[in-house]
Amino acid sequence: MAFSEKNLKGLIAATFTPMTSCGAINLPVIQQYVDYLVQKQNVTNIFVNGTTGEGLSLSIQERKSLTEEWVKHARGKMDNVIVHVGCPSIMDSKDLAAHAASCGADAISAVCPSFVKPSSLDALVLYLQEVASAAPSLPFYYYHIPKLTGITYQINDLLGKVKQNIPSFRGVKFSDVNLMEFSLCVHAYKEYDFLYGVDEQLLGALAFGAHGAVGSTYNYLGKITGDLVKAFEDGNIQNARNIQFCIQEFLIYVFDMGWGLPEFKDIMSLFSGIPLGPSRLPLVSSIRSDHHDAIKDRIKKMDSV
Repeated sequence: MAFSEKNLKGLIAATFTPMTSCGAINLPVIQQYVDYLVQKQNVTNIFVNGTTGEGLSLSIQERKSLTEEWVKHARGKMDNVIVHVGCPSIMDSKDLAAHAASCGADAISAVCPSFVKPSSLDALVLYLQEVASAAPSLPFYYYHIPKLTGITYQINDLLGKVKQNIPSFRGVKFSDVNLMEFSLCVHAYKEYDFLYGVDEQLLGALAFGAHGAVGSTYNYLGKITGDLVKAFEDGNIQNARNIQFCIQEFLIYVFDMGWGLPEFKDIMSLFSGIPLGPSRLPLVSSIRSDHHDAIKDRIKKMDSV
């Protein structure tokens, strides 16, 4: 596959990893999952094996099998499959990057190792350079999520260095609430794609020039979030605000319940009808059956916005 010059735009669903009740990956569900995203949520880009996909809780072979299955079923239906290849081991990251290229993925991304952390910004650049070099034909995106990694180097500083060292570097999945830093990056590095990763602040990121967005809620709120993006692009800012507020209200309800990734996975199963199964330990969902009606009602209300 030749190096792609196309830009990533629009909504990108950070996919959940389907699992059986025993905790094994459930590959046969993926075809149904792809069709649901395309036909029901109008989402044609996916980011697989990332945080939402519990990538770092999966074995290397599981991640390879999932990549192959997502790519196979997305072919001809979706625009882009971005594969997250970040691992604690750089050798595993390079292995996954080369594998993603071999099976037809459209791009790769890597989060910074967060247990043994890079000793400097230059060390981080060297790490990213090594990972990207294992798949030189694929666009490479740095996955910035400081709340989870504890890596707080300024992205503006990072971009100045990767520009000289990583030919396949294409942009950043920016999962942080610091919109000022995000804005400075968009303004200074117009040649890169900046994909925003905090769903509840998407409208603010669009105002600062976000090219696209990667998020878990786009699995089941993709259609309404697409309406938000269109309203913004059409200059109907009040409508965009109304939609963003409704999404925020739903997420406040979720956060106030103390819910996180395993509960979001349950919500996706509940709303889509796709049996995604449980999250892998140590994550455990606390959603009970008596929560189901409240969740459905809150999502249904957004359809009337």
